[in-house]
Amino acid sequence: MDGTALYNLSPALRLMGMGLAVALGPLAWLWLRHRGASPARQLGALTLLTLFLTFDLVMFGAFTRLTDSGLGCPDWPGCYGHSSPVGAHAQISAAQDAMPTGPVTHGKAWVEMVHRYLATGVGVLIIVLLVATWLQWRKRGADPGAAVVSPGWPLATLVWVCAQGAFGALTVTMKLFPAIVTLHLLGGVGLLVLLMVQAEQDRQAAGISRIDVLGRGLRALLWAAAVLVGVQIALGGWVSTNYAVLACNTFPQCQGSWWPPMDFAQGFELWRPLGRQGDGALLDFSALTAIHYTHRLFAYAVFVALVALIVGLWRQQRLPAQRRALAALTALQLLTGLSNVILDWPLAAAVVHTGGAAAMMTVLVWALCASRAEALAPAGHTRPAGVTP
Repeated sequence: MDGTALYNLSPALRLMGMGLAVALGPLAWLWLRHRGASPARQLGALTLLTLFLTFDLVMFGAFTRLTDSGLGCPDWPGCYGHSSPVGAHAQISAAQDAMPTGPVTHGKAWVEMVHRYLATGVGVLIIVLLVATWLQWRKRGADPGAAVVSPGWPLATLVWVCAQGAFGALTVTMKLFPAIVTLHLLGGVGLLVLLMVQAEQDRQAAGISRIDVLGRGLRALLWAAAVLVGVQIALGGWVSTNYAVLACNTFPQCQGSWWPPMDFAQGFELWRPLGRQGDGALLDFSALTAIHYTHRLFAYAVFVALVALIVGLWRQQRLPAQRRALAALTALQLLTGLSNVILDWPLAAAVVHTGGAAAMMTVLVWALCASRAEALAPAGHTRPAGVTP
């Protein structure tokens, strides 16, 4: 052994330091704003802050992907072995000079590294959330009847965000492998789901929120809408990571046809490099068309389910905040989805479309956590007149 380190930990340690610096600002603001509040309300505020910044991270991740900045620093966790593009200036300049419109430029390197800094900052906030929840859980003995959120939820969130970081590393090291990038996107949405569950539990524990009772059919429709939106997000991620958005540039038809030439076997071969089939051959345009058109066709089913859900919630006068949010997000997704096709994929609309999908799933989970199905009536019991099922 010559004493040479097998692995340089300096970029990783400096990245963690940057994440800590990113998290300290929001934590200081939170402490100043809520220092006189009860522990339950402080914990709820911390969870909401983490949820908000995680949503920002998902949006910035979409911006990173859509600006082709995912390989702006082609190694991980640093940038050419440095903790920022400043230290890697010479290497980035050489790559940019060799390929001015390539994946490595100074601008793309900064976008990629800012995304990593934000992700590390969210990781720090989740660690703080776990510690705060655990401390409150330990103190529950002073008031056995108090509603306290289990630390199992933030622990699961911490495990999830570590896995998400691993997928982020694989996104770079496997050169934007579509399946890995799509899973990374879904992991970000899953992180929002976990945090939304905790945020609503915190609200209920603090007495801010109450449970709405839904008819059993409406509750089932709520679950169905959440599943359909989850599938649609996966399909949308597959469109984006395969750069298939412009395979159909007209609406409602695609390439002037209601059923254009499509190769579903190629398009949905999951384990393959970007732009290629599993055997290494180039991906046909018909495969990209199949990817795009599947997402579009499934969107019709999702739209019908969401409209039915919104109407059902309005008729039963339940979950007003969630109902209004779902209506606004459904309209937003329709407009941004159409603009991506008709206006040739404008960056702002594409980023907002991703954010709208993530927000919609978050709101649906919020609605699920803030409601329950009505109890089944005992055998032989007749529902009183005027009670809506």
